[in-house]
Amino acid sequence: MGEHILVVDDEKEIADLIEVYLKNDGYTVYKFYNGMDALKCIEKTDLDLAILDVMLPDIDGFCICQKIREKFYYPVIMLTAKVDDGDKIKGLTIGADDYITKPFNPLEVVARAKTQLRRYMRYNNLAEKKSSEASEYDIRGLLINKNTHKCFLYGKELSLTPIEFSILWYLCEHQGVVIPSEELFEAVWGEKYINNNNTVMAHIGRLREKMNESAKKPKFIVNVWGVGYTIEK
Repeated sequence: MGEHILVVDDEKEIADLIEVYLKNDGYTVYKFYNGMDALKCIEKTDLDLAILDVMLPDIDGFCICQKIREKFYYPVIMLTAKVDDGDKIKGLTIGADDYITKPFNPLEVVARAKTQLRRYMRYNNLAEKKSSEASEYDIRGLLINKNTHKCFLYGKELSLTPIEFSILWYLCEHQGVVIPSEELFEAVWGEKYINNNNTVMAHIGRLREKMNESAKKPKFIVNVWGVGYTIEK
């Protein structure tokens, strides 16, 4: 325990309450009520997770999330008063790992934060492991290595979040097999899949964007409508 968590929300009561609950569990909290101060903190502080409100007085949480993803891979949880699926998909597409709608129980925020941190630490430990036997796939110019946790497309390294890497690895590991969204979600997120969950679709879209893939004519990640996703042999 003792990980460093950024909390940004212009509603003082909410930010203060989340801070109290996180500190009670042993986390170090950096709390801000506006986006600009949060951005300064991001640049000079080693963080392990960010909890961002979407609606802020100066710069919205989506912009902060995008700034984080330019340099860092730690998990991002978005908070919002909106219930529109479009906002949720937007957040996930730009690199957020989870999305919580207000009003919420602070204990839920802490529980979600712990889940994201466990995944993040697990992925980091995997990346640091050294092995004499490389675990990698080279599929038509797409090179992905599980030990180094790096991925290259035509020789150029892709900047993938841990979740994106895990999705791509799972598909490569099962090359030629159509993986249902339910299976992909449960394998990567480690949680039970819920109907109408757009999380997988949003992350696949983000992956394709980074790979310069066309959804209509993909070279790698193919969507088999009504079934799931596959990387063909």
